[in-house]
Amino acid sequence: MTFEMFLFWISLLIFVSVISSKVLDRFAVPVLLVFLGIGILAGSEGIGHIYFDNVVFAKYLGTAALIFIIFSGGLDTDWHDTKPVIVPGIALSTFGVLITAVVTGFFAMYILNFSLLEGMLLGSIVSSTDAAAVFTTLRSKKISLKKPLKPLLEFESGSNDPMAVFLTLGVISLITFQETKLISLVPNFFIDMGMGFAVGYLMAKFSLFLIKRLNLEYEGLYPVIMISIVMLTYTIALFFKGNGFLAVYVAGLMLSRVEFQNKRMIKKFHDGIAWLMQIVMFVTLGLLVFPSHVLPYIWKGLLITVLLMVVARPLGVLISLIPFKMNFAKKIMISWVGLRGSVPIILATFPLTAGIDQANVIFNIVFFVVAISVFIQGTSIPIVSKLLRLDAPMNKKINYPIQFEKTDGMDAELTDVPVPYESPAVGKTIAELGVPKKLLIVLISRQGQFIVPSGSTVIEQADILLVLANDDDITKLQKIISTQKILS
Repeated sequence: MTFEMFLFWISLLIFVSVISSKVLDRFAVPVLLVFLGIGILAGSEGIGHIYFDNVVFAKYLGTAALIFIIFSGGLDTDWHDTKPVIVPGIALSTFGVLITAVVTGFFAMYILNFSLLEGMLLGSIVSSTDAAAVFTTLRSKKISLKKPLKPLLEFESGSNDPMAVFLTLGVISLITFQETKLISLVPNFFIDMGMGFAVGYLMAKFSLFLIKRLNLEYEGLYPVIMISIVMLTYTIALFFKGNGFLAVYVAGLMLSRVEFQNKRMIKKFHDGIAWLMQIVMFVTLGLLVFPSHVLPYIWKGLLITVLLMVVARPLGVLISLIPFKMNFAKKIMISWVGLRGSVPIILATFPLTAGIDQANVIFNIVFFVVAISVFIQGTSIPIVSKLLRLDAPMNKKINYPIQFEKTDGMDAELTDVPVPYESPAVGKTIAELGVPKKLLIVLISRQGQFIVPSGSTVIEQADILLVLANDDDITKLQKIISTQKILS
């Protein structure tokens, strides 16, 4: 294949993936299935007839993609919503993952006639979750989940991948190196996670120090230097025997808590990078799959998938959340939202490169488990959330014609404040509301149109006020337009 043809196929596959995801999003088809499906169709047994079986390349590509996907997930986290669920989230991403891996491993051992370690390897690979498919499905149905479910699931999905990676590599070392003892994994766990957290935290501090003092002449260089920092964070963590994936997630999470120069631009850039990485990674993994190799394991794979969904994952959730006050319906919802995603398929390439005897069987089973899990659970989440009465209306995102970036020393931010239908503010002018003096109503979104307000502007039902103010003044405005009497 010439270089020109290579560029043609790469650009075509990315183009088709984006367009297809947009079209199929209306039918609540998770984007993971779309990208994987396009890869399979383009593969040697599909209409594209592109032969690809380079497992080593797929592994390294997947690892590089995960670095940026996980960092973007941490950077995009809403710290205000996530902070209250940090402790139960850590319990789910550690003990929950471990329990899920062990239970699934025992099922795999008996269903597939694996050895104990081979079963545990399969269980470890499919133990992490991917909430991205969940929220794209919910968004297509215009619904969300009640608090604290949404931030809890987002935090769990972002932080449980390092645990799955640790378990997978740990079991592989037990299989390939006979001198490795199970007990040795315990201190390795604390070193792996501890160093990963420490490197991530310190690199976040270094990033803030650097960005505040660089004063680069070209703003476009800020995302570029952040790319280098992300890669440095991962590699430095590995150098100190830490978990690189945890390091980049912690770095992203720490940066999400604070304001710094060009943060909005950096977030948007890395969001785009994360989507590009997902498309390239999923399509590549789809190319790596030979459907004829998966078909012989359909029934066994289906049985393992069902047991993972209705036994292993629920046990992991229920046991790890015992110390926390949460009703049974919410725990069931968390269990059902445990979709498998990109990480299991990438981890399934690790046994292939390590030369494990059952590596091909594990890869094909994992691919099947991921596809069925995303299809069954992903498409049924809106129904289950409504049955459990845990669904909530999706807040409509408005693209305002202005941008604002909060920086250090500024005690104000832009916030949407919707006007209720029964608000006493309806029919009154802004001057009559008695809003705090330091609060500024910048724009009013009304029936798809934007209005630049003045003191004589009359408030109408369902208006959305774009307000520049601090938290206290925003709270006061919300009280004014909801319950308090309007000053005349």
